[in-house]
Amino acid sequence: AMALTVGAIFCFSIMDATVKAVSPEIGTLPAIWARYAGQMVLVIIIVSPRLSSVMKSEYLGLQILRSILLMAATFFFFSGIARITLAEASAVMNLNPIFITLGAALFLGERLGQRRLIAIGIALVGAMIVIRPGTGAFTPAALYPLAAAMCFAAYTLITRKVGHDEDVWTSLFYTGLVGSVVLSIAVPFAWVQPGPKEWLQMALICGIGTCGQLLLIRALSLAQAGLLAPFN
Repeated sequence: AMALTVGAIFCFSIMDATVKAVSPEIGTLPAIWARYAGQMVLVIIIVSPRLSSVMKSEYLGLQILRSILLMAATFFFFSGIARITLAEASAVMNLNPIFITLGAALFLGERLGQRRLIAIGIALVGAMIVIRPGTGAFTPAALYPLAAAMCFAAYTLITRKVGHDEDVWTSLFYTGLVGSVVLSIAVPFAWVQPGPKEWLQMALICGIGTCGQLLLIRALSLAQAGLLAPFN
Protein backbone atom coordinates (compact mmCIF):
# COMPACT_ATOMS: atom_id res chain seq x y z
CA ALA A 1 0.00 0.00 0.00
CA MET A 2 2.87 2.39 0.77
CA ALA A 3 4.53 1.66 -2.58
CA LEU A 4 1.21 2.18 -4.37
CA THR A 5 0.77 5.54 -2.63
CA VAL A 6 4.25 6.71 -3.65
CA GLY A 7 3.52 5.59 -7.21
CA ALA A 8 0.23 7.49 -7.20
CA ILE A 9 1.84 10.72 -5.99
CA PHE A 10 4.58 10.30 -8.61
CA CYS A 11 1.88 10.12 -11.31
CA PHE A 12 0.06 13.15 -9.87
CA SER A 13 3.33 15.12 -9.86
CA ILE A 14 3.82 14.48 -13.58
CA MET A 15 0.19 15.44 -14.20
CA ASP A 16 0.54 18.68 -12.21
CA ALA A 17 3.68 19.70 -14.09
CA THR A 18 1.94 19.01 -17.41
CA VAL A 19 -1.07 21.08 -16.37
CA LYS A 20 1.26 23.92 -15.36
CA ALA A 21 2.76 23.78 -18.86
CA VAL A 22 -0.48 23.58 -20.85
CA SER A 23 -2.75 25.93 -18.83
CA PRO A 24 -1.27 29.18 -20.25
CA GLU A 25 -2.09 27.92 -23.75
CA ILE A 26 -5.62 26.52 -23.36
CA GLY A 27 -6.78 27.59 -19.88
CA THR A 28 -7.48 25.67 -16.69
CA LEU A 29 -10.97 24.33 -17.44
CA PRO A 30 -10.08 22.47 -20.67
CA ALA A 31 -7.13 20.88 -18.85
CA ILE A 32 -9.45 19.64 -16.09
CA TRP A 33 -11.96 18.41 -18.69
CA ALA A 34 -9.22 16.38 -20.41
CA ARG A 35 -8.38 14.82 -17.05
CA TYR A 36 -11.90 13.51 -16.41
CA ALA A 37 -13.38 12.96 -19.88
CA GLY A 38 -10.28 11.05 -20.91
CA GLN A 39 -10.46 8.93 -17.76
CA MET A 40 -14.09 8.11 -18.46
CA VAL A 41 -13.22 6.88 -21.96
CA LEU A 42 -10.27 4.83 -20.72
CA VAL A 43 -12.25 3.16 -17.93
CA ILE A 44 -15.17 2.27 -20.21
CA ILE A 45 -12.79 0.70 -22.75
CA ILE A 46 -10.96 -1.33 -20.08
CA VAL A 47 -14.02 -2.61 -18.18
CA SER A 48 -16.47 -2.83 -21.11
CA PRO A 49 -16.89 -6.64 -20.78
CA ARG A 50 -18.19 -6.20 -17.22
CA LEU A 51 -19.42 -2.61 -17.29
CA SER A 52 -22.83 -3.43 -15.80
CA SER A 53 -21.28 -4.99 -12.68
CA VAL A 54 -18.76 -2.15 -12.32
CA MET A 55 -21.60 0.39 -12.34
CA LYS A 56 -23.28 -1.28 -9.34
CA SER A 57 -22.40 0.42 -6.05
CA GLU A 58 -23.53 -0.07 -2.48
CA TYR A 59 -22.49 3.52 -1.70
CA LEU A 60 -23.85 5.49 -4.64
CA GLY A 61 -24.29 8.70 -2.64
CA LEU A 62 -20.76 8.50 -1.23
CA GLN A 63 -19.35 7.69 -4.67
CA ILE A 64 -20.95 10.82 -6.12
CA LEU A 65 -19.79 12.93 -3.16
CA ARG A 66 -16.18 11.70 -3.37
CA SER A 67 -16.22 12.36 -7.11
CA ILE A 68 -17.39 15.94 -6.57
CA LEU A 69 -14.73 16.46 -3.90
CA LEU A 70 -11.94 15.22 -6.16
CA MET A 71 -13.20 17.39 -9.01
CA ALA A 72 -13.22 20.39 -6.66
CA ALA A 73 -9.70 19.54 -5.44
CA THR A 74 -8.52 19.30 -9.04
CA PHE A 75 -10.13 22.62 -9.96
CA PHE A 76 -8.69 24.45 -6.96
CA PHE A 77 -5.19 23.05 -7.40
CA PHE A 78 -5.05 23.60 -11.16
CA SER A 79 -6.32 27.16 -10.59
CA GLY A 80 -3.63 27.65 -7.97
CA ILE A 81 -0.71 26.50 -10.14
CA ALA A 82 -1.93 28.83 -12.89
CA ARG A 83 -1.34 31.74 -10.46
CA ILE A 84 1.62 30.74 -8.26
CA THR A 85 4.64 28.50 -8.74
CA LEU A 86 4.20 24.75 -8.74
CA ALA A 87 6.61 24.42 -5.80
CA GLU A 88 4.61 26.87 -3.65
CA ALA A 89 1.28 25.28 -4.57
CA SER A 90 2.61 21.80 -3.85
CA ALA A 91 3.95 22.90 -0.45
CA VAL A 92 0.53 24.22 0.54
CA MET A 93 -1.21 21.18 -0.94
CA ASN A 94 0.98 19.02 1.30
CA LEU A 95 -1.18 20.05 4.24
CA ASN A 96 -3.57 17.31 3.13
CA PRO A 97 -1.79 14.54 5.11
CA ILE A 98 -2.53 16.55 8.27
CA PHE A 99 -6.21 16.77 7.39
CA ILE A 100 -6.29 13.09 6.40
CA THR A 101 -4.65 11.89 9.63
CA LEU A 102 -6.94 13.98 11.83
CA GLY A 103 -10.01 13.08 9.79
CA ALA A 104 -9.20 9.37 9.89
CA ALA A 105 -9.07 9.54 13.68
CA LEU A 106 -12.29 11.56 13.98
CA PHE A 107 -14.45 9.88 11.34
CA LEU A 108 -12.96 6.43 10.69
CA GLY A 109 -11.85 5.56 14.21
CA GLU A 110 -8.20 5.12 13.26
CA ARG A 111 -5.62 5.34 16.04
CA LEU A 112 -3.91 8.71 16.52
CA GLY A 113 -0.78 8.09 18.59
CA GLN A 114 1.75 10.48 20.05
CA ARG A 115 4.18 10.17 17.16
CA ARG A 116 1.50 11.03 14.61
CA LEU A 117 0.44 14.06 16.66
CA ILE A 118 4.06 15.28 16.82
CA ALA A 119 4.44 14.75 13.07
CA ILE A 120 1.22 16.72 12.42
CA GLY A 121 2.50 19.59 14.57
CA ILE A 122 5.85 19.74 12.78
CA ALA A 123 4.18 19.56 9.37
CA LEU A 124 1.81 22.37 10.31
CA VAL A 125 4.69 24.61 11.38
CA GLY A 126 6.47 23.88 8.10
CA ALA A 127 3.36 24.69 6.09
CA MET A 128 2.91 28.01 7.89
CA ILE A 129 6.52 28.92 7.06
CA VAL A 130 5.77 28.32 3.39
CA ILE A 131 2.36 30.04 3.36
CA ARG A 132 3.55 32.97 5.56
CA PRO A 133 0.07 34.22 6.54
CA GLY A 134 -0.07 37.83 7.72
CA THR A 135 3.03 38.88 5.78
CA GLY A 136 3.50 40.72 2.52
CA ALA A 137 4.70 37.46 0.94
CA PHE A 138 1.26 35.87 1.36
CA THR A 139 -0.97 36.00 -1.72
CA PRO A 140 -4.67 35.09 -1.86
CA ALA A 141 -3.79 32.62 -4.63
CA ALA A 142 -2.34 30.35 -1.91
CA LEU A 143 -5.93 29.74 -0.77
CA TYR A 144 -6.56 27.71 -3.93
CA PRO A 145 -4.18 24.85 -3.05
CA LEU A 146 -5.32 25.10 0.58
CA ALA A 147 -8.91 24.49 -0.51
CA ALA A 148 -7.62 21.70 -2.76
CA ALA A 149 -5.89 20.07 0.21
CA MET A 150 -9.10 20.08 2.26
CA CYS A 151 -11.18 18.64 -0.60
CA PHE A 152 -8.56 15.98 -1.37
CA ALA A 153 -8.42 14.94 2.27
CA ALA A 154 -12.21 14.50 2.38
CA TYR A 155 -12.06 12.54 -0.89
CA THR A 156 -9.36 10.27 0.57
CA LEU A 157 -11.35 9.56 3.72
CA ILE A 158 -14.49 8.63 1.76
CA THR A 159 -12.41 6.49 -0.61
CA ARG A 160 -11.05 4.63 2.42
CA LYS A 161 -14.59 4.25 3.76
CA VAL A 162 -15.96 2.62 0.60
CA GLY A 163 -12.73 0.79 -0.27
CA HIS A 164 -13.51 -2.25 1.85
CA ASP A 165 -16.62 -3.18 -0.14
CA GLU A 166 -16.31 -1.58 -3.59
CA ASP A 167 -14.43 -2.71 -6.68
CA VAL A 168 -11.50 -0.38 -7.42
CA TRP A 169 -12.88 0.11 -10.93
CA THR A 170 -16.28 1.12 -9.55
CA SER A 171 -14.69 4.00 -7.66
CA LEU A 172 -12.65 4.95 -10.73
CA PHE A 173 -15.75 4.79 -12.96
CA TYR A 174 -17.85 7.13 -10.84
CA THR A 175 -15.01 9.61 -10.43
CA GLY A 176 -14.68 9.89 -14.19
CA LEU A 177 -18.45 9.88 -14.79
CA VAL A 178 -19.34 12.77 -12.47
CA GLY A 179 -16.35 14.87 -13.50
CA SER A 180 -16.80 14.36 -17.24
CA VAL A 181 -20.56 15.12 -17.17
CA VAL A 182 -20.20 18.33 -15.14
CA LEU A 183 -17.17 19.59 -17.03
CA SER A 184 -18.53 18.72 -20.47
CA ILE A 185 -21.38 21.14 -19.73
CA ALA A 186 -19.02 23.92 -18.63
CA VAL A 187 -16.03 23.52 -20.97
CA PRO A 188 -17.65 24.90 -24.20
CA PHE A 189 -17.81 28.33 -22.55
CA ALA A 190 -14.05 28.33 -21.92
CA TRP A 191 -12.82 26.28 -24.87
CA VAL A 192 -9.60 27.25 -26.64
CA GLN A 193 -8.68 25.11 -29.63
CA PRO A 194 -5.55 23.10 -28.70
CA GLY A 195 -2.69 22.57 -31.13
CA PRO A 196 -0.96 19.20 -31.68
CA LYS A 197 1.40 19.79 -28.74
CA GLU A 198 -1.48 20.69 -26.42
CA TRP A 199 -3.47 17.61 -27.48
CA LEU A 200 -0.50 15.43 -26.55
CA GLN A 201 -0.21 17.18 -23.19
CA MET A 202 -3.94 16.71 -22.55
CA ALA A 203 -3.60 13.00 -23.39
CA LEU A 204 -0.74 12.74 -20.88
CA ILE A 205 -2.85 14.47 -18.23
CA CYS A 206 -5.62 11.95 -18.84
CA GLY A 207 -3.45 8.83 -18.86
CA ILE A 208 -1.13 9.61 -15.98
CA GLY A 209 -3.96 11.05 -13.86
CA THR A 210 -6.06 7.90 -14.32
CA CYS A 211 -3.09 5.70 -13.45
CA GLY A 212 -2.36 7.72 -10.30
CA GLN A 213 -5.93 7.58 -9.10
CA LEU A 214 -6.14 3.83 -9.70
CA LEU A 215 -3.00 3.28 -7.60
CA LEU A 216 -4.30 5.52 -4.80
CA ILE A 217 -7.72 3.86 -4.63
CA ARG A 218 -6.05 0.45 -4.47
CA ALA A 219 -3.69 1.63 -1.73
CA LEU A 220 -6.57 2.94 0.37
CA SER A 221 -8.37 -0.38 0.06
CA LEU A 222 -5.34 -2.09 1.62
CA ALA A 223 -4.23 0.21 4.46
CA GLN A 224 -5.42 2.94 6.83
CA ALA A 225 -5.69 6.48 5.47
CA GLY A 226 -3.71 7.86 8.42
CA LEU A 227 -0.89 5.39 7.82
CA LEU A 228 -0.58 6.29 4.14
CA ALA A 229 -1.05 10.06 4.47
CA PRO A 230 2.63 10.90 5.28
CA PHE A 231 3.75 9.22 2.06
CA ASN A 232 2.11 12.05 0.11
